[in-house]
Amino acid sequence: MSRIGTKPVIIPDGVTAMPRPGAIEIKGPKGSLKVPVPEGISAAVEDGAVVISRQREEKRIKSFHGLTRSLVNNSVIGVSEGFTKILRITGTGYKADIAGAGQLKLSLGYSHPVDFVLPSGVEANVGERGTLLSLHGIDKQLVGETAARIRRVRPPDSYKGKGVRYEGEKLKLKPGKAGASK
Repeated sequence: MSRIGTKPVIIPDGVTAMPRPGAIEIKGPKGSLKVPVPEGISAAVEDGAVVISRQREEKRIKSFHGLTRSLVNNSVIGVSEGFTKILRITGTGYKADIAGAGQLKLSLGYSHPVDFVLPSGVEANVGERGTLLSLHGIDKQLVGETAARIRRVRPPDSYKGKGVRYEGEKLKLKPGKAGASK
């Protein structure tokens, strides 16, 4: 039995969950999300909680049981509180600016600024002289994927640590040349 899949997802005040054929729709104060429910898995709302259960004991269906529960839980948290990813930009002259609605202008040591278009559902705030970038949204997967795509533009280098990194990410920097041998 799946330990994660058997736990009910508690629905907080202001959030509603409505099972639909093949999906469950979750609405809250920040928006609404639709979570697909795979075949062989059922979702029901009972006593203020979403209960995920499986209909058959096949290996493929068992593997989706905990996954579906986690996706529903992430959606409930997203529509009630939202998700945030913080990126820190390190390097001389490296910074981010908001260039317009849903666009970032990243200066990351290239010969030209990099224009990055944010997907709908993700908002960005720039602080601390353009070196701190925070991404907000209700879809955990979309916020995380957007942060990873921004980081991929200039990942931190392994000698000086210059580039885009997640807040709190620890880097192990390589030592430089020890010097010429005699």
